[in-house]
Amino acid sequence: MKTVTAGILVIGDEVLSGRTQDANTQVLAKALGAVGVQLRESRAIADDAPTIIAAVREMRDRFDYVFTSGGIGPTHDDITAEAVGAAFDAHTGIRDDARALLDAHYGDRINEGRLRMARIPDGASLIDNPISIAPGFRIENVFVMAGVPKIFAAMLDGVVGTLEGGDTVGEVSIPSPRAEGELSAPLAEVDARHPAVSIGSYPRMRPEGGFAVTVVARSADREALAAAEADLRQMLAGLA
Repeated sequence: MKTVTAGILVIGDEVLSGRTQDANTQVLAKALGAVGVQLRESRAIADDAPTIIAAVREMRDRFDYVFTSGGIGPTHDDITAEAVGAAFDAHTGIRDDARALLDAHYGDRINEGRLRMARIPDGASLIDNPISIAPGFRIENVFVMAGVPKIFAAMLDGVVGTLEGGDTVGEVSIPSPRAEGELSAPLAEVDARHPAVSIGSYPRMRPEGGFAVTVVARSADREALAAAEADLRQMLAGLA
């Protein structure tokens, strides 16, 4: 079994204040899962250089891939590029290839603010942005992407094919009319019998009122997943 992991840093004061809702984690998780990369952590952090530097350094060592979203725009608080560069002890400046993209797109509307979007750390490769042109970049195992969900998703489309994935994770969902409290003990017993499978219970509201549960089992080991599914279905049937 080959496991490949990733984490995402969602960067922006606007996310932490509640003004903006993060939509990129879900998009990333689904895209990575399809190519055999397991998203193991999503962390929201402020537009603060020391915080970004420390988080990038920590996560790049813990995961095979790290993605960031947010903070690569043209305004004064867009500091992600420099902070990520500093995490690698790399100088960040306006790079010719990134500037050429912006010059071609904006023409005589290019200005100092827009040129900030050409800031790329030394040694990084550009990530194509088919929507607003301003590129993201990859430095070693860290991918620096836009925060705007539509742009993030477009950048991601061009990135996922370059990743070296592992075994994809299979998933089984089993609805049950029982409430979580009724399933707690028997579900714990099933979980203990299947250490290679992640088993969770997720409550939902029933149309007629009250709560029910969907039991979800996930594993890259298809035989282990099938055995856990059979055990879960037998357990749930015994409670009916």
